Amino acid sequence: MNKAELISAIADRTKLTKKDADNALKAFIDVVGDELSRGEKVQLAGFGTFEVSERAERQGINPRTKESITIPASKSPKFKAMKALKERINN
Repeated sequence: MNKAELISAIADRTKLTKKDADNALKAFIDVVGDELSRGEKVQLAGFGTFEVSERAERQGINPRTKESITIPASKSPKFKAMKALKERINN
């Protein structure tokens, strides 16, 4: 499912127009992104948790030159599915 298909599905289930569904999806993405950028997590009961994972600086190898390189510390978003979502997928 791509973004356009998701917007159509949201519009069908909520009886919103596609434009309103698109605005709602954009708002959701913006709010989650804003919270994650502040280091907060977003928990949606029955669905899952969006949070930030911190990666420490580490050593790596450039596969082309085989030289040792330092990979800087970074933050990465992650999603952890809740039990209800896992059960829905597996049943």
